[in-house]
Amino acid sequence: MTIYEIDEAILGCIDMETGEVIDLDRLNELEMKREQKISNVACWYKDLIAEADAIKAEEQNLNRRRKVCENKAESLKNWLAYVLNGNKFEDSRNKISYRRSESVAFAEGFDIESLPEQFKKITVEPKKTEIKNFLKTGATIDGCSVQEKLSIQIK
Repeated sequence: MTIYEIDEAILGCIDMETGEVIDLDRLNELEMKREQKISNVACWYKDLIAEADAIKAEEQNLNRRRKVCENKAESLKNWLAYVLNGNKFEDSRNKISYRRSESVAFAEGFDIESLPEQFKKITVEPKKTEIKNFLKTGATIDGCSVQEKLSIQIK
């Protein structure tokens, strides 16, 4: 269901599964006024953005609910570990056992910088905003430039 009445001829140019324009030539050649075509496509765009926002809100709601369930489950698992204190348990519906595992623990206040380089993971990412501001002052960085683009705004 859409907020706006979208012309069926326009809808026929779009793959409804992927959202891709499957027949750009047909869309360009539709027998309707240019303004009407642009208005229909813009309304459809706004409708899709509204639907995407609704889906995003529902994802956030489901994510909160999932985290609550995970927290409850973890709490119950911790209680079982406390009560069983390393002992196995089995009945007709459940089997609880333990396995040994190893992990690295750091002492409180441990300085990660003191680790040898071979044990550090380093991620380097460009600070694009700072680079852009630096380049706009007239300075240069090999391989970097500021590109101007047009960004469409649909309201």
